[in-house]
Amino acid sequence: MTSIEARGSELRRLHTAPELLQVVNVWDAVSARVIAELPETRALATASHSIAATFGYEDGEKIPRDLMLDMVGRIVAATELPVSADLERGYGDAGETIRRAIGVGAVGANLEDAMAPFDEAVTAVRAAVRAADAEGVPFALNARTDVFLRSAPPVGGASSAEETTVEQKIEEAVRRGRAFLAEGATCVFVPGKLDEHTIERLVDGLGERMLSVIAVPGSVPPARLQELGVARVSYGPWTQRVALTALRHAAQNLSAGDVLPDGTLLLN
Repeated sequence: MTSIEARGSELRRLHTAPELLQVVNVWDAVSARVIAELPETRALATASHSIAATFGYEDGEKIPRDLMLDMVGRIVAATELPVSADLERGYGDAGETIRRAIGVGAVGANLEDAMAPFDEAVTAVRAAVRAADAEGVPFALNARTDVFLRSAPPVGGASSAEETTVEQKIEEAVRRGRAFLAEGATCVFVPGKLDEHTIERLVDGLGERMLSVIAVPGSVPPARLQELGVARVSYGPWTQRVALTALRHAAQNLSAGDVLPDGTLLLN
């Protein structure tokens, strides 16, 4: 198997390469193998929401950290490609969680701020970067800010969260993102259904190939994201939703007297 150092260096390179890095999120060993076998796949990313759902937990650090990391390790073992792990808010100790993720073979991670106070969010990123450095493994930290997902606290001088404008959210995302990059983050993840103007402003504020986004139904297409200077796009829980939608449709058709769909592949 490729060494963890080589996989870490490759993941870092993919984030800075001119081509947009697309990572299709996986949630278990078989989904990892199916995606890794595609010739166009260059790296994998886990989806914490999807892994939690696999075990019957709600999203938001409800799943025990040990169980999440066990699945990350199983995903890593299923492929020789670099794997970035979605580690939510760090499960109460960002540095230790990063250290343990590296221990099971992950060479990158998402770490979200959940709109914690600014200094607290920056401290978590600093701890994550220092932990990776101490392990001596090249590591791609995708430092996430939830400015566009959470309604509180108000940002940019707004008197309430509801009064916060898009421009104020952009400014706050850039302020937090620049601080995360200064601490050693590889790129800044700003999830949400962002339009082209917002993406342009974020790239202007953070720099080209420094912004990571999520694709949801109706998002800006990957080719345009590359033109706009985005570093990375991922799909979060939507890939599992695609699979579950296909499963539900198949079950409905079978219950109605249909047969298994033609073209079903032997992927497991």
